Amino acid sequence: MNWLELLASILGVISVWFVVKRNIWAFPIGIVMVVLYFFIFYEAKYYGDMMLQVVFVVMQTQGWYEWSRGDRAADDRIAVRQLVLPQWLLTGALLVIGTAGIGYLLHRFTDAALPWVDALTTTLSLLAQWWMNKKYVDNWTLWIVADVIYLYQYAYKALYFTTALYAVFLVLAILGYLEWKKKLAAGNHAVTG
Repeated sequence: MNWLELLASILGVISVWFVVKRNIWAFPIGIVMVVLYFFIFYEAKYYGDMMLQVVFVVMQTQGWYEWSRGDRAADDRIAVRQLVLPQWLLTGALLVIGTAGIGYLLHRFTDAALPWVDALTTTLSLLAQWWMNKKYVDNWTLWIVADVIYLYQYAYKALYFTTALYAVFLVLAILGYLEWKKKLAAGNHAVTG
C-alpha cells in the first residue's frame, strides 16, 4: 500500500495548501485524499481514523458548499472569523465527550491500535474540520494540536509517508493560522461569533 499512501500524502499536501490560501479547490482534492486514507487506515487498524474519513467526505462536501456560497474578501478569497468564548467552551466539552465515547467504543469493541489516542485525534479532527468549514481561524489551533499527536500515532504503526505528511500538515497549519490571522486583523470581514 506504499504507493497508495504516497499518493494520498501528495494530495493531502495540495489540499491543505489550498486551505491555507483559502482556495475552494481544497475540497475536491481533499475528498479524493480522504477516500484513499479510508483504505490505508483500515489496513493499519486505525478504525477511528478510518471512520473519520467517511465523515470527512461528508464534511468536505459541506465545506465545499459553504465556501462556494459564503462571504468573500476583496481579493475574492474566503473571508474568515474568530471563535468567541462560548464556542471555545463548546469545543472543549465536545472534545472530552467525543474522546471518551469514541475511545470507549474502540477499546471495548475493536482491536484498534492506540484506541484512546485514535479517539482523541478523531475528535480533534472533526472539530477542526467543522470550524474550518465555517471559516473560523481557530480551526488551525485544533489542527496544530491534532497534527502533533498524529506524528506519534502514525510513526507508531510505521506509516512513514503519512508521518511525513502530518509533519508537513503541522507546518502548513502554523502557516495557515498566521495567514488567516493576518487577514482577519487586516479587516477581512472581521466578524466574531
